[in-house]
Amino acid sequence: MRIFALVNGDEAVPIPGDRIGIEDFKRVYADPAAGGRSRGAALSDLFWYWLEPGSHIHQEHLEAGPRYDEVAKTTRQILVRSKVESEELIRRCATRVLDELGDGGFVRLRDTMMPIWAELYYELVFGEPCPAEARALIVANADDVVSALKCVRPRHMRRRARLTAYLRRRLDDVPHPLPSRLSTVEKAYYLQGTFFNTAVVQMSEAMTHLLMVVAQHPGVQERLAADPDDEDYVDRVIDECLRVYPLFGIAHRITTADVELAHTTIPEGSVLCFSYPEYHSAGYECPEKFDPDRWLKTSTVDHNFLPFGSTHNRPCPARGLAPVTMRVVLREVLRRYTLATSAAHTRSVPNRGPCLLTPREAPRNRRFALAVMFVRDRWEDVWRSLAQLVFGTYMVLDARRKRLCASYFEGEQR
Repeated sequence: MRIFALVNGDEAVPIPGDRIGIEDFKRVYADPAAGGRSRGAALSDLFWYWLEPGSHIHQEHLEAGPRYDEVAKTTRQILVRSKVESEELIRRCATRVLDELGDGGFVRLRDTMMPIWAELYYELVFGEPCPAEARALIVANADDVVSALKCVRPRHMRRRARLTAYLRRRLDDVPHPLPSRLSTVEKAYYLQGTFFNTAVVQMSEAMTHLLMVVAQHPGVQERLAADPDDEDYVDRVIDECLRVYPLFGIAHRITTADVELAHTTIPEGSVLCFSYPEYHSAGYECPEKFDPDRWLKTSTVDHNFLPFGSTHNRPCPARGLAPVTMRVVLREVLRRYTLATSAAHTRSVPNRGPCLLTPREAPRNRRFALAVMFVRDRWEDVWRSLAQLVFGTYMVLDARRKRLCASYFEGEQR
Protein backbone atom coordinates (compact mmCIF):
# COMPACT_ATOMS: atom_id res chain seq x y z
CA MET A 1 0.00 0.00 0.00
CA ARG A 2 2.79 2.44 0.93
CA ILE A 3 4.71 1.73 -2.27
CA PHE A 4 1.66 2.09 -4.53
CA ALA A 5 0.60 5.29 -2.80
CA LEU A 6 4.13 6.63 -3.23
CA VAL A 7 4.16 5.70 -6.92
CA ASN A 8 0.87 7.48 -7.49
CA GLY A 9 1.68 10.69 -5.63
CA ASP A 10 -0.50 13.18 -3.78
CA GLU A 11 -3.79 12.03 -5.36
CA ALA A 12 -3.60 8.61 -3.65
CA VAL A 13 -6.22 7.90 -0.98
CA PRO A 14 -5.44 4.63 0.88
CA ILE A 15 -8.58 2.80 2.07
CA PRO A 16 -8.54 1.99 4.91
CA GLY A 17 -6.33 4.88 5.92
CA ASP A 18 -6.20 8.05 7.95
CA ARG A 19 -9.12 9.68 6.09
CA ILE A 20 -11.30 6.70 5.16
CA GLY A 21 -11.84 3.82 7.58
CA ILE A 22 -12.91 0.20 7.21
CA GLU A 23 -16.55 1.15 7.79
CA ASP A 24 -16.62 3.13 4.52
CA PHE A 25 -14.64 0.63 2.40
CA LYS A 26 -17.63 -1.02 0.72
CA ARG A 27 -19.59 2.23 0.52
CA VAL A 28 -16.82 4.02 -1.39
CA TYR A 29 -16.02 0.98 -3.54
CA ALA A 30 -19.63 0.79 -4.73
CA ASP A 31 -20.06 4.52 -5.35
CA PRO A 32 -20.80 5.30 -9.03
CA ALA A 33 -18.21 8.09 -8.89
CA ALA A 34 -15.50 5.54 -8.02
CA GLY A 35 -15.74 4.08 -11.51
CA GLY A 36 -12.62 5.46 -13.21
CA ARG A 37 -10.14 2.71 -14.01
CA SER A 38 -6.92 3.96 -15.56
CA ARG A 39 -7.10 7.52 -16.79
CA GLY A 40 -5.48 10.05 -14.47
CA ALA A 41 -3.55 7.65 -12.20
CA ALA A 42 0.24 7.44 -12.28
CA LEU A 43 -0.20 3.99 -10.77
CA SER A 44 -1.91 2.87 -13.99
CA ASP A 45 1.36 3.21 -15.90
CA LEU A 46 2.77 0.44 -13.73
CA PHE A 47 -0.18 -1.93 -14.19
CA TRP A 48 -0.29 -1.29 -17.95
CA TYR A 49 3.43 -2.07 -18.07
CA TRP A 50 2.94 -5.39 -16.30
CA LEU A 51 -0.03 -6.41 -18.48
CA GLU A 52 1.40 -5.53 -21.90
CA PRO A 53 0.70 -6.13 -24.73
CA GLY A 54 -2.77 -4.67 -25.22
CA SER A 55 -3.15 -3.06 -21.80
CA HIS A 56 -5.38 -0.39 -23.36
CA ILE A 57 -7.93 -3.04 -24.32
CA HIS A 58 -7.74 -5.17 -21.16
CA GLN A 59 -11.22 -5.41 -19.68
CA GLU A 60 -9.97 -4.44 -16.22
CA HIS A 61 -8.46 -1.22 -17.55
CA LEU A 62 -11.02 0.01 -20.06
CA GLU A 63 -12.86 3.13 -18.99
CA ALA A 64 -16.64 2.96 -18.67
CA GLY A 65 -18.47 3.46 -21.95
CA PRO A 66 -19.81 1.59 -25.01
CA ARG A 67 -16.54 -0.25 -25.69
CA TYR A 68 -16.27 -1.49 -22.11
CA ASP A 69 -19.93 -2.54 -22.11
CA GLU A 70 -19.50 -4.59 -25.30
CA VAL A 71 -16.30 -6.22 -24.06
CA ALA A 72 -17.85 -7.08 -20.67
CA LYS A 73 -20.93 -8.53 -22.37
CA THR A 74 -18.77 -10.72 -24.63
CA THR A 75 -16.82 -12.00 -21.63
CA ARG A 76 -20.02 -12.95 -19.82
CA GLN A 77 -21.31 -14.79 -22.90
CA ILE A 78 -18.09 -16.79 -23.23
CA LEU A 79 -18.05 -17.73 -19.55
CA VAL A 80 -21.72 -18.60 -19.09
CA ARG A 81 -22.21 -22.33 -18.56
CA SER A 82 -24.53 -24.42 -16.46
CA LYS A 83 -23.09 -25.88 -13.28
CA VAL A 84 -23.13 -29.37 -14.79
CA GLU A 85 -21.33 -28.21 -17.94
CA SER A 86 -18.73 -26.30 -15.95
CA GLU A 87 -18.05 -29.25 -13.66
CA GLU A 88 -17.67 -31.70 -16.53
CA LEU A 89 -15.40 -29.37 -18.49
CA ILE A 90 -13.03 -28.62 -15.62
CA ARG A 91 -13.00 -32.29 -14.62
CA ARG A 92 -11.78 -33.26 -18.09
CA CYS A 93 -9.10 -30.56 -18.02
CA ALA A 94 -7.92 -31.48 -14.52
CA THR A 95 -7.85 -35.20 -15.33
CA ARG A 96 -5.66 -34.68 -18.41
CA VAL A 97 -3.14 -32.54 -16.54
CA LEU A 98 -3.04 -34.62 -13.34
CA ASP A 99 -2.62 -37.83 -15.35
CA GLU A 100 0.57 -36.29 -16.74
CA LEU A 101 1.73 -35.53 -13.20
CA GLY A 102 1.73 -39.21 -12.29
CA ASP A 103 2.93 -39.95 -8.76
CA GLY A 104 3.37 -36.30 -7.89
CA GLY A 105 6.40 -35.67 -5.68
CA PHE A 106 7.77 -32.19 -4.96
CA VAL A 107 5.86 -29.60 -7.02
CA ARG A 108 5.21 -25.89 -7.23
CA LEU A 109 1.45 -25.73 -7.01
CA ARG A 110 1.09 -22.63 -9.18
CA ASP A 111 3.04 -24.33 -11.96
CA THR A 112 0.96 -27.48 -11.53
CA MET A 113 -2.36 -25.67 -11.62
CA MET A 114 -1.61 -23.29 -14.51
CA PRO A 115 -2.02 -25.89 -17.32
CA ILE A 116 -5.44 -26.87 -15.94
CA TRP A 117 -6.76 -23.32 -16.21
CA ALA A 118 -5.01 -22.80 -19.55
CA GLU A 119 -6.96 -25.76 -20.92
CA LEU A 120 -10.22 -24.64 -19.33
CA TYR A 121 -10.16 -21.10 -20.69
CA TYR A 122 -8.93 -22.21 -24.10
CA GLU A 123 -11.91 -24.55 -24.38
CA LEU A 124 -14.32 -21.86 -23.18
CA VAL A 125 -12.99 -19.46 -25.83
CA PHE A 126 -12.51 -21.85 -28.77
CA GLY A 127 -15.05 -24.56 -27.97
CA GLU A 128 -12.58 -27.41 -28.49
CA PRO A 129 -9.94 -29.29 -26.46
CA CYS A 130 -6.72 -27.37 -25.97
CA PRO A 131 -3.83 -28.53 -28.21
CA ALA A 132 -0.36 -28.90 -26.71
CA GLU A 133 1.00 -25.92 -28.67
CA ALA A 134 -1.68 -23.57 -27.35
CA ARG A 135 -1.32 -24.79 -23.78
CA ALA A 136 2.44 -24.20 -23.83
CA LEU A 137 1.97 -20.67 -25.21
CA ILE A 138 -0.74 -19.79 -22.66
CA VAL A 139 1.23 -21.14 -19.70
CA ALA A 140 4.42 -19.35 -20.78
CA ASN A 141 2.50 -16.08 -21.21
CA ALA A 142 0.66 -16.34 -17.87
CA ASP A 143 3.82 -17.34 -15.99
CA ASP A 144 5.67 -14.36 -17.43
CA VAL A 145 2.90 -11.93 -16.45
CA VAL A 146 2.61 -13.15 -12.88
CA SER A 147 6.39 -13.39 -12.40
CA ALA A 148 6.71 -9.75 -13.44
CA LEU A 149 3.85 -8.78 -11.13
CA LYS A 150 5.67 -10.47 -8.23
CA CYS A 151 8.87 -8.68 -9.33
CA VAL A 152 10.84 -11.95 -9.32
CA ARG A 153 12.02 -11.36 -12.89
CA PRO A 154 11.61 -8.76 -15.64
CA ARG A 155 9.12 -9.07 -18.47
CA HIS A 156 9.80 -11.40 -21.43
CA MET A 157 7.88 -9.64 -24.20
CA ARG A 158 8.78 -12.09 -26.97
CA ARG A 159 7.13 -14.85 -24.97
CA ARG A 160 3.95 -12.79 -24.77
CA ALA A 161 4.14 -11.82 -28.45
CA ARG A 162 4.12 -15.48 -29.48
CA LEU A 163 0.72 -15.94 -27.87
CA THR A 164 -0.58 -12.74 -29.50
CA ALA A 165 0.49 -14.02 -32.93
CA TYR A 166 -1.18 -17.39 -32.29
CA LEU A 167 -4.45 -15.74 -31.27
CA ARG A 168 -4.44 -13.45 -34.32
CA ARG A 169 -4.16 -16.53 -36.55
CA ARG A 170 -7.02 -18.23 -34.73
CA LEU A 171 -9.57 -15.39 -34.46
CA ASP A 172 -11.80 -16.87 -37.17
CA ASP A 173 -11.98 -20.12 -35.16
CA VAL A 174 -13.62 -18.46 -32.15
CA PRO A 175 -17.29 -19.56 -32.21
CA HIS A 176 -18.44 -16.49 -30.26
CA PRO A 177 -18.97 -13.03 -31.78
CA LEU A 178 -16.08 -10.85 -30.63
CA PRO A 179 -16.54 -7.13 -29.81
CA SER A 180 -17.26 -5.25 -33.06
CA ARG A 181 -15.66 -2.05 -31.76
CA LEU A 182 -12.24 -3.71 -31.62
CA SER A 183 -9.76 -4.00 -34.47
CA THR A 184 -8.28 -7.38 -35.42
CA VAL A 185 -5.21 -7.01 -33.24
CA GLU A 186 -7.33 -5.59 -30.39
CA LYS A 187 -9.50 -8.71 -30.47
CA ALA A 188 -6.37 -10.82 -29.99
CA TYR A 189 -5.25 -8.53 -27.16
CA TYR A 190 -8.71 -8.79 -25.57
CA LEU A 191 -8.60 -12.60 -25.54
CA GLN A 192 -5.01 -12.64 -24.32
CA GLY A 193 -5.53 -10.13 -21.52
CA THR A 194 -8.91 -11.23 -20.19
CA PHE A 195 -8.73 -15.01 -20.53
CA PHE A 196 -5.08 -15.99 -20.90
CA ASN A 197 -3.53 -13.42 -18.57
CA THR A 198 -5.94 -12.51 -15.80
CA ALA A 199 -8.19 -15.58 -15.74
CA VAL A 200 -5.39 -18.15 -15.89
CA VAL A 201 -3.20 -16.27 -13.40
CA GLN A 202 -5.96 -15.56 -10.87
CA MET A 203 -7.42 -19.07 -10.89
CA SER A 204 -3.99 -20.70 -10.69
CA GLU A 205 -3.16 -18.54 -7.68
CA ALA A 206 -6.56 -19.20 -6.08
CA MET A 207 -5.98 -22.96 -6.34
CA THR A 208 -2.43 -22.58 -5.06
CA HIS A 209 -3.71 -20.86 -1.92
CA LEU A 210 -6.49 -23.43 -1.49
CA LEU A 211 -4.18 -26.43 -1.80
CA MET A 212 -1.55 -24.80 0.42
CA VAL A 213 -4.03 -24.31 3.28
CA VAL A 214 -5.24 -27.89 2.82
CA ALA A 215 -1.62 -29.09 3.01
CA GLN A 216 -1.04 -27.00 6.16
CA HIS A 217 -4.17 -28.21 8.00
CA PRO A 218 -4.28 -32.03 8.21
CA GLY A 219 -7.67 -32.02 9.94
CA VAL A 220 -9.22 -30.03 7.10
CA GLN A 221 -7.56 -32.29 4.53
CA GLU A 222 -8.78 -35.48 6.22
CA ARG A 223 -12.35 -34.20 6.39
CA LEU A 224 -12.34 -33.13 2.74
CA ALA A 225 -10.86 -36.43 1.58
CA ALA A 226 -13.28 -38.47 3.68
CA ASP A 227 -16.39 -36.67 2.40
CA PRO A 228 -15.58 -34.79 -0.84
CA ASP A 229 -19.28 -34.39 -1.64
CA ASP A 230 -19.97 -32.26 1.43
CA GLU A 231 -20.37 -29.07 -0.61
CA ASP A 232 -21.22 -26.95 2.42
CA TYR A 233 -17.89 -27.74 4.04
CA VAL A 234 -15.97 -27.38 0.77
CA ASP A 235 -17.55 -23.94 0.28
CA ARG A 236 -16.61 -22.89 3.82
CA VAL A 237 -13.01 -23.92 3.17
CA ILE A 238 -12.93 -21.97 -0.11
CA ASP A 239 -14.53 -18.88 1.46
CA GLU A 240 -12.12 -18.91 4.38
CA CYS A 241 -9.19 -19.32 2.00
CA LEU A 242 -10.35 -16.32 -0.06
CA ARG A 243 -10.76 -14.32 3.15
CA VAL A 244 -7.30 -15.05 4.54
CA TYR A 245 -5.57 -14.96 1.14
CA PRO A 246 -7.53 -12.55 -1.06
CA LEU A 247 -6.52 -12.66 -4.72
CA PHE A 248 -6.34 -8.89 -4.92
CA GLY A 249 -3.79 -7.03 -2.84
CA ILE A 250 -4.50 -3.47 -3.88
CA ALA A 251 -7.27 -2.42 -6.27
CA HIS A 252 -7.21 1.15 -7.51
CA ARG A 253 -10.04 3.28 -8.90
CA ILE A 254 -10.16 6.93 -9.97
CA THR A 255 -13.03 9.15 -8.85
CA THR A 256 -14.90 10.75 -11.76
CA ALA A 257 -16.80 13.09 -9.39
CA ASP A 258 -16.73 14.02 -5.71
CA VAL A 259 -17.63 11.21 -3.32
CA GLU A 260 -19.59 12.57 -0.37
CA LEU A 261 -19.25 10.83 2.99
CA ALA A 262 -20.67 11.87 6.34
CA HIS A 263 -17.32 13.11 7.66
CA THR A 264 -15.39 14.03 4.51
CA THR A 265 -15.48 14.55 0.76
CA ILE A 266 -13.19 12.65 -1.60
CA PRO A 267 -12.55 15.04 -4.49
CA GLU A 268 -12.84 14.20 -8.18
CA GLY A 269 -9.57 12.88 -9.62
CA SER A 270 -8.52 11.06 -6.44
CA VAL A 271 -6.88 7.65 -6.83
CA LEU A 272 -8.52 5.26 -4.39
CA CYS A 273 -6.24 2.41 -3.28
CA PHE A 274 -8.35 -0.33 -1.69
CA SER A 275 -6.45 -2.83 0.50
CA TYR A 276 -8.24 -6.18 0.40
CA PRO A 277 -6.02 -7.87 3.02
CA GLU A 278 -6.81 -5.17 5.59
CA TYR A 279 -10.50 -5.25 4.78
CA HIS A 280 -10.69 -9.05 5.04
CA SER A 281 -8.96 -8.95 8.44
CA ALA A 282 -11.21 -6.37 10.08
CA GLY A 283 -14.17 -7.38 12.22
CA TYR A 284 -13.21 -11.02 12.75
CA GLU A 285 -12.24 -12.88 15.89
CA CYS A 286 -8.65 -14.13 15.41
CA PRO A 287 -8.57 -12.93 11.79
CA GLU A 288 -5.16 -14.47 11.09
CA LYS A 289 -6.47 -17.95 11.94
CA PHE A 290 -7.68 -20.21 9.12
CA ASP A 291 -11.04 -21.46 10.45
CA PRO A 292 -13.64 -22.67 7.92
CA ASP A 293 -16.13 -23.31 10.71
CA ARG A 294 -16.36 -19.60 11.51
CA TRP A 295 -18.88 -19.50 8.65
CA LEU A 296 -21.20 -21.87 10.53
CA LYS A 297 -22.05 -19.03 12.91
CA THR A 298 -22.29 -16.18 10.46
CA SER A 299 -22.73 -15.28 6.81
CA THR A 300 -20.20 -13.85 4.39
CA VAL A 301 -22.83 -11.21 3.57
CA ASP A 302 -22.65 -9.85 7.12
CA HIS A 303 -18.87 -9.47 7.23
CA ASN A 304 -16.04 -7.71 5.47
CA PHE A 305 -15.78 -10.11 2.56
CA LEU A 306 -15.40 -9.11 -1.10
CA PRO A 307 -13.45 -11.94 -2.79
CA PHE A 308 -14.65 -11.04 -6.28
CA GLY A 309 -15.08 -7.30 -5.89
CA SER A 310 -18.24 -5.24 -5.61
CA THR A 311 -21.24 -6.04 -7.81
CA HIS A 312 -21.61 -2.27 -8.28
CA ASN A 313 -18.08 -1.66 -9.56
CA ARG A 314 -16.57 -4.03 -12.12
CA PRO A 315 -17.12 -7.36 -10.34
CA CYS A 316 -15.03 -10.32 -11.43
CA PRO A 317 -16.79 -11.83 -14.49
CA ALA A 318 -15.81 -15.34 -13.34
CA ARG A 319 -17.33 -14.98 -9.86
CA GLY A 320 -19.96 -17.63 -10.68
CA LEU A 321 -17.60 -20.00 -12.47
CA ALA A 322 -14.65 -19.81 -10.06
CA PRO A 323 -16.07 -21.57 -6.95
CA VAL A 324 -17.67 -24.32 -9.06
CA THR A 325 -14.43 -25.15 -10.85
CA MET A 326 -12.29 -24.83 -7.71
CA ARG A 327 -14.45 -27.47 -5.97
CA VAL A 328 -13.90 -29.95 -8.79
CA VAL A 329 -10.13 -29.46 -9.01
CA LEU A 330 -9.81 -29.76 -5.23
CA ARG A 331 -11.69 -33.09 -5.31
CA GLU A 332 -9.58 -34.40 -8.20
CA VAL A 333 -6.32 -33.55 -6.42
CA LEU A 334 -7.42 -35.04 -3.08
CA ARG A 335 -8.71 -38.18 -4.81
CA ARG A 336 -5.16 -38.84 -6.01
CA TYR A 337 -2.80 -37.27 -3.48
CA THR A 338 -2.07 -36.47 0.12
CA LEU A 339 -0.63 -32.96 0.42
CA ALA A 340 2.03 -31.67 2.81
CA THR A 341 4.18 -28.54 2.91
CA SER A 342 6.69 -26.83 5.17
CA ALA A 343 7.07 -23.78 2.92
CA ALA A 344 6.03 -20.24 3.79
CA HIS A 345 2.54 -19.23 2.67
CA THR A 346 1.89 -15.56 2.03
CA ARG A 347 -0.79 -13.74 0.06
CA SER A 348 1.57 -12.90 -2.79
CA VAL A 349 2.93 -16.50 -2.86
CA PRO A 350 6.16 -15.57 -4.73
CA ASN A 351 7.56 -19.06 -4.03
CA ARG A 352 4.79 -20.51 -6.26
CA GLY A 353 3.51 -22.79 -3.50
CA PRO A 354 6.04 -25.59 -2.81
CA CYS A 355 4.22 -28.77 -1.85
CA LEU A 356 4.83 -32.49 -1.56
CA LEU A 357 2.22 -34.67 -3.28
CA THR A 358 2.12 -38.31 -2.19
CA PRO A 359 -0.09 -40.91 -3.93
CA ARG A 360 -3.01 -41.53 -1.62
CA GLU A 361 -2.81 -45.30 -2.01
CA ALA A 362 0.95 -45.40 -1.28
CA PRO A 363 1.70 -43.29 1.83
CA ARG A 364 5.36 -42.67 2.65
CA ASN A 365 7.50 -41.03 5.31
CA ARG A 366 7.69 -37.35 4.43
CA ARG A 367 9.72 -35.98 7.35
CA PHE A 368 13.05 -35.73 5.52
CA ALA A 369 11.48 -34.29 2.34
CA LEU A 370 9.65 -31.62 4.35
CA ALA A 371 12.85 -30.70 6.21
CA VAL A 372 14.63 -30.20 2.89
CA MET A 373 11.69 -28.15 1.60
CA PHE A 374 11.79 -25.93 4.69
CA VAL A 375 15.52 -25.16 4.32
CA ARG A 376 15.29 -24.57 0.59
CA ASP A 377 12.25 -22.30 0.92
CA ARG A 378 13.93 -20.11 3.54
CA TRP A 379 17.10 -19.88 1.45
CA GLU A 380 15.08 -18.94 -1.63
CA ASP A 381 13.45 -16.15 0.41
CA VAL A 382 16.86 -14.51 0.74
CA TRP A 383 17.84 -14.34 -2.93
CA ARG A 384 14.24 -13.75 -4.02
CA SER A 385 14.04 -10.65 -1.82
CA LEU A 386 17.16 -9.28 -3.48
CA ALA A 387 15.78 -10.11 -6.94
CA GLN A 388 12.48 -8.40 -6.14
CA LEU A 389 14.29 -5.30 -4.95
CA VAL A 390 16.36 -5.08 -8.13
CA PHE A 391 13.71 -6.08 -10.67
CA GLY A 392 10.92 -4.20 -8.88
CA THR A 393 12.92 -0.99 -8.82
CA TYR A 394 13.86 -1.39 -12.48
CA MET A 395 10.26 -2.06 -13.59
CA VAL A 396 8.81 0.86 -11.62
CA LEU A 397 11.35 3.21 -13.16
CA ASP A 398 10.92 1.73 -16.64
CA ALA A 399 7.11 1.99 -16.38
CA ARG A 400 7.37 5.63 -15.35
CA ARG A 401 9.70 6.28 -18.28
CA LYS A 402 7.43 4.57 -20.84
CA ARG A 403 4.20 6.17 -19.46
CA LEU A 404 2.05 3.66 -21.38
CA CYS A 405 -1.25 4.71 -19.84
CA ALA A 406 -0.64 8.45 -19.74
CA SER A 407 0.65 8.50 -23.32
CA TYR A 408 -2.35 6.54 -24.56
CA PHE A 409 -4.87 9.00 -23.15
CA GLU A 410 -2.81 11.99 -24.26
CA GLY A 411 -2.94 10.55 -27.79
CA GLU A 412 -6.71 10.12 -27.54
CA GLN A 413 -7.08 13.80 -26.62
CA ARG A 414 -4.98 14.87 -29.59
